[in-house]
Amino acid sequence: MRAIRGATTASENTLEAMREAVMELMDELEKRNQLHPSNIISVTFTVTRDLDAIFPAAIARQRPNWDCVAMLDVQQMYVQGSLERCIRLLIHAYLPASEPIYHTYLRHAAQLRPDWSLPQAFITKPRNYEGNR
Repeated sequence: MRAIRGATTASENTLEAMREAVMELMDELEKRNQLHPSNIISVTFTVTRDLDAIFPAAIARQRPNWDCVAMLDVQQMYVQGSLERCIRLLIHAYLPASEPIYHTYLRHAAQLRPDWSLPQAFITKPRNYEGNR
């Protein structure tokens, strides 16, 4: 099982702006990671408190084969000065361990993780609480 992160921003708090942002993010995640809904375990979406026009999961369920994926929407904790109108997601999926993961940060959300603009190397030896031995 692998985890994929992603984020984007909506231009405004409207159904249309949120749909455009979510669909763009999901298109990129599917393309970059060769991701198919049949391999997805679950998706958690978070939105900042200034986005309440629609649930991102409701948008995702409109995509082909996404209606059977377990999804959850939650509100992102507010931190003063944080990025506005931000939609984040965390996908858990079955993907080959040998393939890189492409975390995708679009629009203004790209500033959140500029270090993740490149594929992330997979750690082949898991860490435990006492360190690797």
